[in-house]
Amino acid sequence: MGGEPGHSSLIDNARAIYEAALMAADPGRLIKASLSLEGDGLRILGENFDLAEFENLYVIAFGKAAAGMAGGLVEVLGDRLSGGLVVSPSTDAGEAGPSPGLDAHRAAAPANVARLEEMKASHPLPDDTSVEAARRALELAERAREKDLVLLAISGGGSALLCLPAAGITVDEKKAVTLGLLRAGASIRELNIVRKHLSGIKGGRLAKAAFPATVITLVISDVAGDDLETIASGPAHWDSSTFAEAHGVLAKYGLWESFPPSVRKHVERGMRGEEPETLKSDDPVFKNVHEHVIGNNLTALRGARREAERRGFEPFILTSEDAGEARAAARSYAAFIASLACSVSGAPVPFCLLAGGELTVSVTGKGIGGRNTEFVLAALLEMRKESLGPSFCGTCALPEDRGGLAGNRPLDWLVLSLGTDGIDGPTDAAGAWADAATFDRASALGLDPEKFLGENDSYSFFEKTGNLIVTGPTGTNVCDVRLFLIAPPRE
Repeated sequence: MGGEPGHSSLIDNARAIYEAALMAADPGRLIKASLSLEGDGLRILGENFDLAEFENLYVIAFGKAAAGMAGGLVEVLGDRLSGGLVVSPSTDAGEAGPSPGLDAHRAAAPANVARLEEMKASHPLPDDTSVEAARRALELAERAREKDLVLLAISGGGSALLCLPAAGITVDEKKAVTLGLLRAGASIRELNIVRKHLSGIKGGRLAKAAFPATVITLVISDVAGDDLETIASGPAHWDSSTFAEAHGVLAKYGLWESFPPSVRKHVERGMRGEEPETLKSDDPVFKNVHEHVIGNNLTALRGARREAERRGFEPFILTSEDAGEARAAARSYAAFIASLACSVSGAPVPFCLLAGGELTVSVTGKGIGGRNTEFVLAALLEMRKESLGPSFCGTCALPEDRGGLAGNRPLDWLVLSLGTDGIDGPTDAAGAWADAATFDRASALGLDPEKFLGENDSYSFFEKTGNLIVTGPTGTNVCDVRLFLIAPPRE
C-alpha cells in the first residue's frame, strides 16, 4: 500500500527517492546479488565456473565503485582469493561524507584484507598516481597463467584511475587532451575513443596482459546503453574505433592543432599503421573473457521507482539514456511536463517522473557548475516560462474539466538532478533541486537566474538559494538520476 505524500514536503519525498536510487546501485549489494558460491561452484548471473579448475584467483578492481565491489567479492570468495589490487579515487580530507542514509548499505572497503593491495589515484584528471596504478594492474594481470582466474571489477572513473600513456606521451599531455575534450562538451564515447588510442592499457590491452588466463569482468555501468567499449575505456573489451576516428574527434572540436605535438605525432603514426591499433573483436584474447554488467542507471531508477510508489506517487521511468546538452534537455522536459500538467493536477495521486543518463554542457562562461546543476537551473527557467506553479493556468483543459482561468487548478512541482557518484563537475555538490518557490526566493535575494545560466554559474546560484545537494562521494557510479514530482498543493 502506498503512503501519503501530502504528509511530507516534496523535497523530503525527493530526498528519500534519490537515496533509494543510490542504495539500489550500492556496489557491494550488486556483487552479492550477482554472485553465489556453493562448494567450488561459482555462479555469476547464470554462468557457472568450477573454481577447482583454477590454481589462483586474482582480483583487479578499479573505478569509483572499486572499494565496494572488492568488499563484496571478499564476502563471497573469502580466502579463495590469491591476491589483488583495488584502485579507488583519492579524496580530499575536507570533502563532505556520504549521505547518512547510505551508511548501512555500503559494503566495507577491503582495507584490512591482506591479500588485496589498495591504492588511491587521481580523478577526473590523471596524474602520476594513475600511471603507477595502471602499471601495477598490468603487472598483476601478467602474473596470471593459463590455470588462473582474473576477476576484473570495473566501474566508471576507471579511465582516469588507470592511465598509462603511450610511449612518447606524458601524463600531463594526456591530461591536457582529456581536459580539452571535457570543456568542449565531447561525449563520453568520443572522449574514450581518443583516450584509448593514447593508452597502453585501454582498448582491450588489460585483457591481453592477462592472456591466456580466464578473465571475468563484472561491470557497474556509467554509460548509456552499457557500451562495454566505453566503460572505463574498455580495458578488457574489444574496440571498434580507430586512430582515424580519434583524429576525427579532435578535429570536430577544433582541438587538433592546439594539442601537444607528441599526441598529434602518435595519432598520425597510428593512422599510417606504424602504431598498433586497439584490440579488435576477432582477437583470440577475447575467447577467454566473460563479461557481465551487474548494475546500471536503470538499476538506480528502479530503486527510485519502488520508493516513490511506497510514498504514494504514481511513478514512471521515462528513460535511462538521456544525452545531449543539459539546456536542451531541460527545455524538452519542461514542455513535456506542461503538456501533462492538466491531467496530473486533477489526478487522485501525485506523479513521479524518473529519468537518467548523462547530459553534457558546452562551457562558454566563467562560472562554476556541472551538468546536473546546469540542468536544474535551465529547468527552473523553462518551468517558469510554462507558467507551472501555484497559479497554474490550465487553459489547455476543457471547461467541463475545470480549466480556463489562471489559478483554477494550482499544483506543486519539484525537479531534481544529481550524479550518482556524488560529484557534479568541478564542485563539491552532487546536483541540485528546484521547486515553484525557488524563483521567488531568488528574486528576493536579487539573483537573476538567466545571468547565472549564461555564465555557466549554476553552482553559485543554487548555493545562494540553498538548493544544492551535497552527498560527498557515494562509492558508486551509474550516471545521473533526474526526478520530477508533480502534485496538487498541500492544504
